[in-house]
Amino acid sequence: MRVLIVAATEFEVEGVISDFGFSISDFDNSLYKTHNTQHATHNTILITGAGMVATAFAMGKHLAEHKYDLAINLGICGSFDKDIALGDVLEIVEDDLAELGAEDDEDFITIDKLGFGESSFRATYQLPEKFSLKKVNAVTVNTVHGNDGSIKKLSGRMNAQLESMEGAAFFYACREAGIPSLQIRAVSNYVEKRNRDAWQIGLAIKNLNTFALELVDWLISE
Repeated sequence: MRVLIVAATEFEVEGVISDFGFSISDFDNSLYKTHNTQHATHNTILITGAGMVATAFAMGKHLAEHKYDLAINLGICGSFDKDIALGDVLEIVEDDLAELGAEDDEDFITIDKLGFGESSFRATYQLPEKFSLKKVNAVTVNTVHGNDGSIKKLSGRMNAQLESMEGAAFFYACREAGIPSLQIRAVSNYVEKRNRDAWQIGLAIKNLNTFALELVDWLISE
């Protein structure tokens, strides 16, 4: 199976990079093929840069020239849902572009209702039950939330559990390229007024990479 791993930053997938036989200093700008004997040589790690614009461009450029059996988006995220523990690794099955649309005074009109496009995208590959990750939904934003008023407003119109800056763009690019898509994220913080002291980025990245290596090993062996 040819697998494309997509991440916004090297930092989020440092364990996967190391296992593939790379060190951070081996990287130049954006995409890197694996080349050790433990993994098939056709698998690739694509580092896109943060945000939906960078993700969509990098994936469009790369997928125009390369074909895969599966693309996996790995990253950390914030959680609106306090029942999800910091560090938890989750499978995102639906992701929405939360800000794509128009304001009508206090109301928000989605791009779908405006008739100019769509804002909701779904994974097209789901993990086998053996991995038993909780399935959740998410929103993709340009500005991560850190204001009580904006958090309450978004929560009032959308049933989002997680928030990232790339997920929906990843699903969109995979759909347009006709490649099955899977998004896996680990929670580094709760969506609340910015409080860096409460973040668990290290734990989230550790758990994400541990799971990702197990998953990639299984996929390659299939």
